[in-house]
Amino acid sequence: MLRSLAFILALLVGGCGLLPELKDETAGWSANRLYSAAKEAMGDGSYDKAVKYFEILEARYPYGRFAQQAQIEIAYAYHKANEPANAIAACDRFIKLHPNHPNVDYVYYLKGLVNFNEDLGIMGYISLQDQSERDPKAAREAFESFKDLVTRFPNSKYAADATARMKYLVNALASHEVHVARYYMKRGAYVAAASRAQFAVKTYLDAPANEEALFIMVKAYDALGLEDLRDDAERVMRTNFPSSDYYKRGLDRKEPWWKLW
Repeated sequence: MLRSLAFILALLVGGCGLLPELKDETAGWSANRLYSAAKEAMGDGSYDKAVKYFEILEARYPYGRFAQQAQIEIAYAYHKANEPANAIAACDRFIKLHPNHPNVDYVYYLKGLVNFNEDLGIMGYISLQDQSERDPKAAREAFESFKDLVTRFPNSKYAADATARMKYLVNALASHEVHVARYYMKRGAYVAAASRAQFAVKTYLDAPANEEALFIMVKAYDALGLEDLRDDAERVMRTNFPSSDYYKRGLDRKEPWWKLW
């Protein structure tokens, strides 16, 4: 952990000293030369340096043909440098400044991709943190960015991939809600469990995780003695999941919750 912090601080300190140095080095450079230097730095993996070149380019030639492209490239460079907050801020800035730019669909896609990758970051796989305690904020924001892209630009070449990622995110978000609902069920918090399961069913339509969400609703309402709500949930479950394995795992009988999963 300390090594990671030291590395981040070193990058920040290095970046602060880089801009004045490049400003001196690039004095008199044309927009084309600055752009070429930035792309070369990108190709070498020197993303911090590439960002500085692009920033100098935008500052010196704000109305040239490279300026707007530089803004997009800055967002991409931050994404490649694994700086999601800066990448998203750069995307938001471009969308606000150039809502009708011919490549704004890509910026929406990039913004979604940054959040998507952040949610699937390696720390998410190796962390021992309970999933119910993890914040799905990045997944939600990724979904909204992809949704904006598909809604505004249905013919975009990025729309198909965005749609596929949205489908994944819908089930991931539904699974998160169901995980929380299951957590509450095992602790006897039946009202909270039913509420989270119901939220998943209503919000994330057609998500496979909703099979378990409905199962939780049936059992939670049954535990609370709310027979009408239990019967309604069971009716929806049997209609949508007629061959559900949960029928064998306790829907029709009372079992201790720790034996049902």
